[in-house]
Amino acid sequence: MDKALYDRIIKFRDDRDWKQFHTGENLAKSICIEAAELLEVFQWDHKEKSVDKVKEELADVLLYSTLLADIYHLDLDEIMLQKLEANEKKYPADKVKGSSKKYNEYK
Repeated sequence: MDKALYDRIIKFRDDRDWKQFHTGENLAKSICIEAAELLEVFQWDHKEKSVDKVKEELADVLLYSTLLADIYHLDLDEIMLQKLEANEKKYPADKVKGSSKKYNEYK
């Protein structure tokens, strides 16, 4: 993640003295709540969705995720790269291309 953006997120939190409320549990709950609000954008119909609403809710998920990573001293770029590498092994392109099967269904 861009350091300037990361620092701004942390400054926003610290300027408001909110770190005291940011336990792993509370942040994980907040991520789930915001993810549910993102899902709500797509509820009930298949009509064109508001990109602005998607951006707003996705940003909330990402902001809370950044704060959770901070609590546990995790580098977001590093953990995403590690997960991507694991997924590349779990889902080799030559075996799964064009398929939505789970990794244990294509072997």
